[in-house]
Amino acid sequence: MPDITLIVSTYNWPEALRLCLLSIREQTVLPSEVIIADDGSALPTRQVIDDIKKHFPVPLLHIWHEDLGFRKTLILNKAIKQSSGTYIVQIDGDVILNKHFIQDHQSLAEPDVFIRGTRAHIDQKLLPYLYKNSHIDFNFFSKGLINRFNAIRFPILSFLFKKKSNNSQSVRGSNLAFWKSDFVLVNGYSNDLEGWGHEDEELAARFVNNQKQKIAIKFKAVQYHLSHDQSSLANESSHAETVIHTLNNKLKFCHNGYEQS
Repeated sequence: MPDITLIVSTYNWPEALRLCLLSIREQTVLPSEVIIADDGSALPTRQVIDDIKKHFPVPLLHIWHEDLGFRKTLILNKAIKQSSGTYIVQIDGDVILNKHFIQDHQSLAEPDVFIRGTRAHIDQKLLPYLYKNSHIDFNFFSKGLINRFNAIRFPILSFLFKKKSNNSQSVRGSNLAFWKSDFVLVNGYSNDLEGWGHEDEELAARFVNNQKQKIAIKFKAVQYHLSHDQSSLANESSHAETVIHTLNNKLKFCHNGYEQS
């Protein structure tokens, strides 16, 4: 079984991060460490981390840089550079994890593949209740779920929906897993991609160009996303063009990535 580092990206949503960390604490199989990749959050986020760290079952590291705009790729590279695990499971700090999330990802790890999971969504109207009650217990039947099909955990049937492919489509960093050695091989995320959109697909494109296959999973590694307003799409179209360029030119490596972070 691989030694897992869980990477949690966050930016100025301490209430959501707290729920996320509480759900990590309840995992049936714990990661070896948890690293918060913080893209410049203010003091309340640090206070949440420091408070939960007192009663956290594994090392909890907080990697932060100054808020100079959306620089998620850079902070993820910095966080993964600090990781000690051989296998990276990556999520966003606005999700609540099913208690078997890490166990499921551990069971899915195999050489020369990366894992793309899915997520259900929690209606924004429920958020005040979740904050107040520290509510992290969700399942398929819970009220207020969107994309409810993605809330089903059924490991016995999961293998029927386990699809290997050589494409980078629909890869999202909120439910993504890969070998750290493969991440280093492609030089990690491209720091040139600033702003929201497609940074995970561009990373996945370089995985594929290095003969790493994508496994898309269902009925395992379930997570629940706290719905929120959409980020700015100002750079989305140019990022999408970068993905196409990476694929068409079969680029295996980026020149401003992990090693330059």
